[in-house]
Parts: sequence; structure tokens; C-alpha cells
Amino acid sequence: MTPTLVREHPSHVGQRARVDLCGRARDWSEIQERMLVPLFEAVHERLEVGADTRLLGLGCGSGLALLMASARGARVTGVECDSPELLALARGRLLPDRAARARSTARLVLGSPRDAADPGAPAFTVVTAFDAVGGLAADPRVRGERLRAAVALAAPGAAVVLTGWGPPERCATSAVLRAAGVPGRGAGTGRDDLEEVARRAGLRPDGSGRVACPFGYADRESAVRGLLSTGLFDAAVAAADRTQVVKELTESLHPYRRRDGTVWMPNVFRYLIARVPPGPVGATARGTGHPREARA
Repeated sequence: MTPTLVREHPSHVGQRARVDLCGRARDWSEIQERMLVPLFEAVHERLEVGADTRLLGLGCGSGLALLMASARGARVTGVECDSPELLALARGRLLPDRAARARSTARLVLGSPRDAADPGAPAFTVVTAFDAVGGLAADPRVRGERLRAAVALAAPGAAVVLTGWGPPERCATSAVLRAAGVPGRGAGTGRDDLEEVARRAGLRPDGSGRVACPFGYADRESAVRGLLSTGLFDAAVAAADRTQVVKELTESLHPYRRRDGTVWMPNVFRYLIARVPPGPVGATARGTGHPREARA
């Protein structure tokens, strides 16, 4: 996955050809995505996601968050904008066979949020954007455009969830990113970053929370594969080479390796709940105060 649910690093489209995209998607699905389960659970619980929920997952990746929402009874639609490889894995999870497709209410779309529009269906009541803590998210401008397109499909008063890394001092992965030469701020966002994204999309901040999401791996090899699957290291691979990046990444994991060989990195993620206003989306949201934070 990638930094902030408001990503600070642009995607490196030209570099993706140097990556085994199918292998990376599998590593994300099998190793890395599960690290975010506490975040998914906290958001679903906070919003009381259930049978009355129509949920749009923006940047749905390989679909674990959608699967969890569907298990709570929600009608889910997932949009994956960048990776057909990840969307194929999401289909395998939510629509594994013809019988499942026949009885499922889930929809999965490759493209933009506009491709998820269904004129005959009610508007979405929840929009989630977990992709920024995953990987391969677009640059901030493109992400903003996608968010506004998704919000246009939501009902007035609908909840829109933005997510991001917590303070660098509470994210062990920040040190790993710096040691491996990842440019920019790495894992860690300013207090108002998510609020600013919400306001630019015409949304009204309405609460936030922090969730502990430790990254735990069976060994250093699994840790390297999982972290590389986020796409955060693509620029470093392009600037040097994969072998060098793997070497530096492996060395940077040493402080987090335990006696049994497992790797454990504590992290804290933050989510913001914003609301679609009753008027036209895109109007400037009022208020400058910080919403109350809940801790999970």
C-alpha cells in the first residue's frame, strides 16, 4: 500500500514495466493487505456498516475491505483504477464462481468512479478510500479528481472515509522507508492533511480516529516482499536497482527482527470521516476546528 490515505508520492507509471505486476499483486493480497484489517474493522464498526449500507470502495485493490463489509451485509461496489492484477484477485474473493456471481450484489469495476455509476440504483451511503495506505495510489491531483468523482455518486450526508499514516514517531515503517532511500515524508502525515483533502472535495469533516496496525511478518523475506508490494519502493528501484534496494531494505529491518526470526513493526494509522453536504458537492466546507478523535 502507500503513504497517507493522502499520498505524498506520485505514481511512477513508466517504472511499472520493470515490476512483476502479477507477483506484486499476489504479495500484496497474501502478505501485506491483512496488516490493515484493524483499520478496516474500526471504520466499519464506527460507521455501523451493515445491511442498510451501500458502500463504494475507491481503490479497492484485492478486495479484502470489501469482503469484510459484504460479510456485515453491506451491498458493495469496488473501483480499482490502476491495477487489473489486483482487481482480478478481488473478483476471486468476492465473485469466485458463477454461482457466487448469480447471488452476489457485489460489483467490481476497473476504471474510474464514473464507471461505477448505476442510474437505477440508490446513491452510495458510504465511500471508503483505503488505497492511500496501500500502494500504487495516484499522485495527489489524480487522487483528488477520483475522490470528487466518487463523492458525486454519494447521497447527501453520506460518510466518506479518508485514511493515512499516523505521526512518523508512531510508525516504525517510517524509519525503514528512510533507510531504504524512499524520498519524501515517507510514512507519516500532518495533523490536517486529511482534513485539507476533504475540504478540497467539498466535504465536511465529522470525526476521526487512530488505529494500531502493526506490520508482522514470518521472516525478513516475507517482510521484504510485503513492503515491496506497496509500490513505495518503485522510485528507489528505478534510481538504483532491485538487488540494491532489497539489500538496503533487508538491513533496515534488523532493529525489528525478533529472536524467533519474525519481524514486527508497530504502526498507527489515522482515518477521517467526512460528510457529503446537502448542497452541491464542491462548495467549501465550513469550520476549521479539529474533529474529535476516537482511538481503536
